[in-house]
Formats: sequence, structure tokens, C-alpha cells
Amino acid sequence: MIRYIASDLDGTLLLNGAQELDPEVFSLILRLKEKGIHFIAASGRQYYSLRNLFRPVADQISYIAENGSLCIHDHQVISRGLIPRELGLRILDAVREFPRCDCLLSCESRCYTDSRNPRFIDHMKNVVRYDMEVVPDLRDIQEPFLKMAMCDFRGTKEMEHFFQNRFASQIKVVTSGNLWVDFIAPGANKGTGLARLLDHLGLSPEDGIAFGDQYNDVEMLQLAGTSYAMSGAAPGIAYYSTYVTDSVVEVLQDIAAGV
Repeated sequence: MIRYIASDLDGTLLLNGAQELDPEVFSLILRLKEKGIHFIAASGRQYYSLRNLFRPVADQISYIAENGSLCIHDHQVISRGLIPRELGLRILDAVREFPRCDCLLSCESRCYTDSRNPRFIDHMKNVVRYDMEVVPDLRDIQEPFLKMAMCDFRGTKEMEHFFQNRFASQIKVVTSGNLWVDFIAPGANKGTGLARLLDHLGLSPEDGIAFGDQYNDVEMLQLAGTSYAMSGAAPGIAYYSTYVTDSVVEVLQDIAAGV
């Protein structure tokens, strides 16, 4: 019996760089809810951004934000993961040695950047529509660090290699979409976030479906009873999934129709 569906956004529900969901997704979420199937948005994005994306059904679903570092149901924080400040400051120091990337620091209240790249600032504020403040120096932020993410508009290959070499033994470093490398708080990922959320909801992991396309989705794909990797997923992601699909919407349509 299917009791929940958890889906990644960028590269999964949002394809080809789209920044708005297909309106049919909202009607499908409501139809699935009528069948007793709860929808969970699971993303590296911030909670504010996710609520905006799902605005028509924002109070009907649950959220795994910041790659599992912040899980929210019915406006209540179910779990949060934090990056130790000393480690976060060392990551910020390393950013200065890889100047081609722009750094985003996620905190519970909002996100921050000290980037001076107008393309990055415009992308975050006007394309992805983050609640983001530009500050002189990220090292001055005193709020706990939920997640750190680096963006390179040329792609993640060199950036991932650089930061993996520096920090892979201390913190999980994963690609997220085609532009981002994320640093995820110890013990936090979409899988642990989903497990905590399901426990709160009284649901069993085997009674659900997960969709994803990147290595920040692996634990979630492994936890769910059934999982789908996108056909355009990062190499190797299909290994962690039950099936491969071109379209989340088509799978949701089949489930809503009782196929």
C-alpha cells in the first residue's frame, strides 16, 4: 500500500532548468491525498523557496529542505542538522582558494552570501527566488549553519573534486543539480530526514515511493519501499533505485488513477 510519495525537485520534478512546477502537480497532490497518500517535497532548496514553489498546496504537504537539514510538517520543525561552526569556517576559508564558485550559507531564518557576482545574486533572488541576504563576510554570521552550498555556472566537476579532496573525510560533499556542490550537516541527508518525518507521521518507509536524480538523493532512494531514478540522472544513480522514469508526473498520474 502506498502511503507517501517523496520527490526531489531540481532535475526531477523540475526538468530542464524549470523554476515553476507544472500546475498539474498540484491537482495530483490533492488527488493523491484523497487516496490517503501524503506528498513530501525533498530538496536541497530552502524551506521558503519550497513553500513558494508549492504555494497552491503549501499547507497540504511536508518538507525536507536543505538536503535533510531541516524537516518541517504543519509548520513544525521535526528535525534539524547543523554543521559545526569551526568546520564551516574552514570551508569558507577554502572557498577563497577556489574563487570561481559562489557560496551560499543556509540558516534557519534565511540564506546568506558574500558573493559579489551579479549573475549569482540575480539567479538566487529572481530565478530561484530565495530569501537571501548579501552580507560583507559570511564569517560574521552568528546563526547556526544548516547547510553550505557552492555554485559554479560552468558545472560541478572541478569544484566537486576540489572540495571532496579537502573535506570528504569530515563532512558529506555531494552534487545537487548541475551547478551545485553541497556540504551536508553530519548525520543529515534526505534519507535521515525522510525517516524522521515518517516516524513523526506514523508511516513505514516501505509504504512509499521516492524520486531523485543526484547523489544527494541516494539515501532517500534507498530508504523508500520503491524508488525511481530519472532517466537523465547522474551516472550511477539508477543503481540505487527500483525503476527509471522520464517523468514523475506520469508516474503520479498512474498512481492517482489507480494503475
